[in-house]
Amino acid sequence: MTTSFIVARDPQAPPPGLEGAVAAIGNFDGLHRGHRGVIARAQALAARLSRPCILLTFEPHPADVFAGETVIFRLTPPDAKAAQAARLGLDGMIVLTFDKEFAQSPARIFTEKILHERLRLSAVVAGYDFRFGAGREGGPEFLRAEGERLGMIVEIVDRITQDEAGSLDAVSSTATREALERGDAALARRLLGHPYFIRGVVRHGDKRGRELGFPTANIALDPANRLKHGIYAVTIDVDGERHHGVASFGRRPTFDNGAPLLEVFVFDFDGDLYGKEVEVAFHGFIRPEAKFDSVEALVERMRVDVDEARILLAESGASIQGA
Repeated sequence: MTTSFIVARDPQAPPPGLEGAVAAIGNFDGLHRGHRGVIARAQALAARLSRPCILLTFEPHPADVFAGETVIFRLTPPDAKAAQAARLGLDGMIVLTFDKEFAQSPARIFTEKILHERLRLSAVVAGYDFRFGAGREGGPEFLRAEGERLGMIVEIVDRITQDEAGSLDAVSSTATREALERGDAALARRLLGHPYFIRGVVRHGDKRGRELGFPTANIALDPANRLKHGIYAVTIDVDGERHHGVASFGRRPTFDNGAPLLEVFVFDFDGDLYGKEVEVAFHGFIRPEAKFDSVEALVERMRVDVDEARILLAESGASIQGA
């Protein structure tokens, strides 16, 4: 993320540098191709108006608030969402706290008190299915009418159903989650427009990988993460550099069948990653997690996994070293 990218949580006034912004509004979990259509429209409008362009989003996820517990497999938690928004060239991200009081407020409170008076937006862009306010009373037509009343430009973006490879029946966060739950990293990449990635801090493990000749960077994912357990070809970004690797996500059935853990073996790397925040992107699925009859059989298979990951990453065009 660039140092100029601004992130603000529940600001009571426009953050410095984001005055009169054009906002792409929505939950934007995953920042998939449909979301990027909304963002691209907002960026084009901001360029015409010579205004900053921001992502206006909500946390926690509304489904978690209504359920009273964490139920959603988040594709982009707040830090990942901010990182991707910065890469897309936005100037900042404003996060509004979503709770039951917010959900029960009339739609007009959102448009008048928050968008117009508090954030002083010059324009808003939303997707065709954006709903807000008590009972989901606010929608595209209501937003357009409010824009006329309050002097804000409002643009609504139709559903996006195609990518470069052909027609996609459902460009949605739900479709992306379902693909990842099946281990279909390739389809997830098509839907998202970029590889699915996670961000986390490398923690100490039991050093078993090092003993086997495959030292790993261990990262605990959110308990709600439902990525299919298995072996993946990955890239890992650390300290501004990108490296190839192979990752295991699962419970290690050959050893302890413990809590799910992401373990990344970084190719051609001998540095210390403990305590560092890293980003791991999933470029392809190699095989499901399996229990082996012996450690020797596991190590033999791990060598095959490394070879397959190298081939898959080369075929995918995944770049390294700061690209």
